[in-house]
Amino acid sequence: MSEEASQPHGPHGYSGDKAALLGRLRRIEGQVRGLQRMVDEDTYCIDVLTQISAAKSALQAVAVGLLEDHLAHCVVDAARAGDPSAKVKEASDAIARLIKS
Repeated sequence: MSEEASQPHGPHGYSGDKAALLGRLRRIEGQVRGLQRMVDEDTYCIDVLTQISAAKSALQAVAVGLLEDHLAHCVVDAARAGDPSAKVKEASDAIARLIKS
């Protein structure tokens, strides 16, 4: 983790939608528990793979939403303060990690 990322931040862009975000993450958690149950019950492999794909897509949607919030709030606030370069770099690095996965 970078020094910048480990420093405390102000309110995050997702703060206003925190309940919705947590709800989505809980649903994804349920999907993963369902995957464990499917494997435990020897469910057909293609069906398990289909559910893995759905869980992965749900996580990607959460990640894109968080990235949009970061750009709309953190990067915009940094630009207003005069130097968005660190926040833009942070966003670019996050995008690179998302693309790799």
